[in-house]
Amino acid sequence: MTLVADGEAHSFKPMKLAVLISGTGSNLEALLSAIDRGELPGVEVVAVGADREAEGLQHASIRDIPTFTVPFRGYSSRTHWGEALLEALRASEFDYLILSGLMRLLPKQVLDAYPNRIINTHPAYLPEFPGAHAVRDALAAGVTETGASVIEVAPGVDDGPILARERIPVLASDTEEALHGRIKIVERRLLLQVLKDLQEKL
Repeated sequence: MTLVADGEAHSFKPMKLAVLISGTGSNLEALLSAIDRGELPGVEVVAVGADREAEGLQHASIRDIPTFTVPFRGYSSRTHWGEALLEALRASEFDYLILSGLMRLLPKQVLDAYPNRIINTHPAYLPEFPGAHAVRDALAAGVTETGASVIEVAPGVDDGPILARERIPVLASDTEEALHGRIKIVERRLLLQVLKDLQEKL
């Protein structure tokens, strides 16, 4: 793909993404909007999936991006759910799988199918405060700083290689919602930069 800007031609390698969500998809919407604005030339989201009937799937649907749902509660085990999720993912060809608010650990067979190709954001300065309640845990610990991170997903809980991270101050007036809102802004910016870096390596 070639983009002409300021009289100069710039080439961008096409990069296809699949995204998994669990809820409202606010980070997905931010990613899709960045693509719409031309901030990620050559990057395309080709599929969006969820582990439940997630409201955020509408962000893909209104852009005619294929969506799928593999309800976790519809399967007798994580392994069986993972098999169904993997089948749904294999319906699309993509370079990277982005976890955008997916609130489940991916089963081993999914990790094995896409080694070094699954990316996640996390609302803390990893390895500090891993897990599902990172913002709440940071406030409970009384720290003056937390952060945002982008990582490559590994079998453990938020312990994969760190691709980018940034410190964020905790204010005395912060509620969990307010702090998380500021963190999300940084998470989204870091994800865009990581995607640009990965695109250059294709």
